[in-house]
Amino acid sequence: MKKRFILLAGAFVLAGMLSGCSSGTKSGSAETGAKNESTDTAAKSESTEKAQASEPTGKKVINVWAFTDEVPKMIEKYKELHPDFDYEINPTIIATTDGAYQPALDQALAAGGKDAPDLYCAEAAFVLKYTQGDARQYAAPYEDLGIDVAAKVKEADIAKYTMDIGTNPDNKLVALGYQATGGAFIYRRSIAKDTWGTDDPKEIGAKLGGGSNSWDSFFNAAKDLKAKGYGIISGDGDLWHAVENSSDTGWIVDGKLTIDPKREEFLDLSKRLMDEGFHNDTRDWQDAWFADMKGQGTKPILGFFGPAWLINYVMAPNSGGEKIGEGTFGDWAVCESPIGFFWGGTWVLANKDSEVKEAVGDIVQWITLESSENGLQYMWANGTLNEAGTKDAVASGTVMAKSDGSIDFLNGQNMFDVFVPANKYAKGTNLTQYDETINMYWRDQVREYTAGNKSREQAIKDFKQQVADNLDITVE
Repeated sequence: MKKRFILLAGAFVLAGMLSGCSSGTKSGSAETGAKNESTDTAAKSESTEKAQASEPTGKKVINVWAFTDEVPKMIEKYKELHPDFDYEINPTIIATTDGAYQPALDQALAAGGKDAPDLYCAEAAFVLKYTQGDARQYAAPYEDLGIDVAAKVKEADIAKYTMDIGTNPDNKLVALGYQATGGAFIYRRSIAKDTWGTDDPKEIGAKLGGGSNSWDSFFNAAKDLKAKGYGIISGDGDLWHAVENSSDTGWIVDGKLTIDPKREEFLDLSKRLMDEGFHNDTRDWQDAWFADMKGQGTKPILGFFGPAWLINYVMAPNSGGEKIGEGTFGDWAVCESPIGFFWGGTWVLANKDSEVKEAVGDIVQWITLESSENGLQYMWANGTLNEAGTKDAVASGTVMAKSDGSIDFLNGQNMFDVFVPANKYAKGTNLTQYDETINMYWRDQVREYTAGNKSREQAIKDFKQQVADNLDITVE
């Protein structure tokens, strides 16, 4: 998941700026629950009698906790396809704005009882807290849900990083994501043509240093763009996601705050972007950032770093159009990033104390491990989950091998040609349970430095002090 829905939902609530928010017709949240008449109705013949027979007779309600309505609407789709599954779904949806979701979820898990979550969601910025960290004790191993984990993982060819993140200290799988979130560079075709005479993804990727593991060509390209009156990215946040998730280590190593050299370099990269006027100095998930997707910013912007989900759930709804030729819709393409990275994702967990484990297990398996054409991941990848036809890269390699990522937003380009190879860079070894909070502290201090309000040394010092003052982490 996914900064996409978390912050997007929060930003829209606060700004009231667009109809395509997390509950709007163009967001992933709304789309995931939309009815799809073309789905193979043969799936309805699947029986859940085993689950229902094994559950205590007193409970026919499944409490679902999430930070958007995406997963709850997936479950409604599951119910539609499985009419014998007669459990009532009771969703609790709390946006992560201002850190509201985690404390509420923690309290509900600790309190237990009939209102406790049976199934709950966590996103990349804090999922380790629930799989390996302070709240790991609540998560049920998937095998305890009646899932044949080894067989299903092999059959679906699940991306390794999503399993690494979802495995607890006892080496039990307790969470999986349904997306694959390897990142690429999403750029405006018209700006590329005007600057370099081509919009071909391979050639533009080469111009930007695709796969080089260096920012040198990227900044050379920024100079070319500036000479034409363009910026290369909207704000330094666009670069941050590539930097953060390509780092070798996370913020905490052996209980101590650690600033990976690649993350420290972000101070210098961000300062250069600012000093040389290579962006519009926007903040991601705010009005000016979305305006750059429409081509209505201070100066036209070449592109954005992101996974497949950023295209359909964020950029398309904010392109100013719904078909090729309207706004910037159709004026986009995707190419290899200079630095391999991943960004976001939502993991699905079950409460070990749930009284309806088997029923929850049926849902969890359908979302995370089913690789048939009737499973969530196939419909998610191929745009058959709902009438809107939105497509996204998913965690199952088996599903991706039989899926087509051609979309109008990219003027017919098959985005999976770029995003599937990009997924090899996704890894679960540089996350910590405190990432959401520490990232906020870090990026605020970087902005203070790039704005000229602090020296580089002072920004780092103040960052360390914030962590020491607010988190139970050793800071040296």
